[in-house]
Amino acid sequence: MPTIMYGIKNCDTIKKARAWLDAHNVKYGFHDYKAAGIEAAKLESWAKKVSWEILLNRSGTTFRALPDKDKEGLTEKKAIALMLAQPSMIKRPVLESGGKLLVGFKPDDYAKLFA
Repeated sequence: MPTIMYGIKNCDTIKKARAWLDAHNVKYGFHDYKAAGIEAAKLESWAKKVSWEILLNRSGTTFRALPDKDKEGLTEKKAIALMLAQPSMIKRPVLESGGKLLVGFKPDDYAKLFA
């Protein structure tokens, strides 16, 4: 199974994660979900693996700018709809490799995955 990083090209965390992968000679593909979008089925499968609460970037400006009515009473279905409409609400990066899924960038987690 190939390694694929999902995120937004200009995100600082993405740049750090890509630099780590490059420095450790990890071959990977990159999917910019702001430019190319993301499929509902993909988000739903990630939510089953790690939960929608982990996927949803509540600290980003896009989420914080939402009206309170959109932020209240979040369910998986509502959160996925928000992330589909505004991919920048997906925490970055999401890394798929060997059937495993990492959300966010922590060098130690990457080192364990690619040990």
